[in-house]
Amino acid sequence: MPSGRSDPGLRLPATRVTRHTDPLEFIPVTFFRTSHTLTCAVRCSLIGALLLAWLPMWVQSAEVRIKDITRIEGIRTNQLVGLGLVTGLQGTGSKSPVTRKFALNFMQRFGMRIDPVVQANLENDTRQKTNNLSVVTVTADLPSFARPGSNIDVLVSTFDDATNLQGGQLIMTPLFGADGEVYAVASGPISIGGFSFSGEAAKVQKNHPTTGRIPNGAIVELETCTDVSPNGRMRLLLNQPDYETARRIAMAINTALPNSARALDEGTVEVSTLSIKMSISEFIGQVGQLLVTPDYPATVVINERTGTVIVGSQVRLSNVLITHSNLTVSTTESPQVSQPNPFAKGETTTVPRTEIEVFEENRPVTEVPETVTVGDLATALNSLGVTPRDLSAIFQQLKEAGALHATLEFK
Repeated sequence: MPSGRSDPGLRLPATRVTRHTDPLEFIPVTFFRTSHTLTCAVRCSLIGALLLAWLPMWVQSAEVRIKDITRIEGIRTNQLVGLGLVTGLQGTGSKSPVTRKFALNFMQRFGMRIDPVVQANLENDTRQKTNNLSVVTVTADLPSFARPGSNIDVLVSTFDDATNLQGGQLIMTPLFGADGEVYAVASGPISIGGFSFSGEAAKVQKNHPTTGRIPNGAIVELETCTDVSPNGRMRLLLNQPDYETARRIAMAINTALPNSARALDEGTVEVSTLSIKMSISEFIGQVGQLLVTPDYPATVVINERTGTVIVGSQVRLSNVLITHSNLTVSTTESPQVSQPNPFAKGETTTVPRTEIEVFEENRPVTEVPETVTVGDLATALNSLGVTPRDLSAIFQQLKEAGALHATLEFK
């Protein structure tokens, strides 16, 4: 910057360089040994134990950028949709009346006049082959600041009974918004990212051949109007609403620009842009780089289909006694054939034989002390020797007993 001039813009705090000191440097350790050399195994065990003890503190103090946990009100994508025709299919197109009628209307749009009687016959005549055509739905997401002439990706999926879009070409298709205006026009070859081959008695398929994409397949014709700072006010919307996180975001912005931000509720932070002396785009970029430490509620997420259990850093347990054992019932069917003696008048029959075995694990009652960190919680649960799927039942019972201080979410 030239001498004698000051920057009129937003003054952000200087970038902080956090130096993580090696925890081993300040921890005196006395070893009772007969050798002056510490073995590698003991050294690794010590470092592993210290890392496990320090890891929860590092995780809890993690700082993230404001742009990674918020979004700006008014900036969003707009969904576009259209109905188009795919040509050039190799016998995998549709044979439905919808496809024939769509093809006839398509030809009439290009000046091909057809007698109404002939048109009605063609629509109902199944002998007319249209297996090289398919009626498809075309969808796309229009970004907020997409300008006319820019390209966006489109997604194509069959609307009729076509079995494969491989090798197909999408004919020019207008894409409409919710207001009925044409915002983009899509066309181009379809990429399905898979294949489908079949014979008389077998079929091989990879992915979904009835759905495909056209990278940069649509040209934007009309842009959307977005005002991110109406009346000199910009609002940041939190991805994970939380009152404490909203307060910290407002504090971080006020540190850089005093008395400019306030938390309206758990999901919204309002920022005043009346006093800034820079463009709104530059202001948004600099605000997004500010660092905050988000705060999240204590949550345990359980997916019973996959056996996945995720425990948040704020989860706590009260002192409780837990016993958990699995009960296994094994049933074995061994039917036997009963055959009569020679020259007897009896009949050969099958006699059922069922064997039932019951196995129950013999596990002692384990006391789980009150936990402070996730590391303590993991140690307490590992002492039970349970599997991830068993944790689902344990967490549910702990919640009912009032010993789990967290919210349970099932996926």
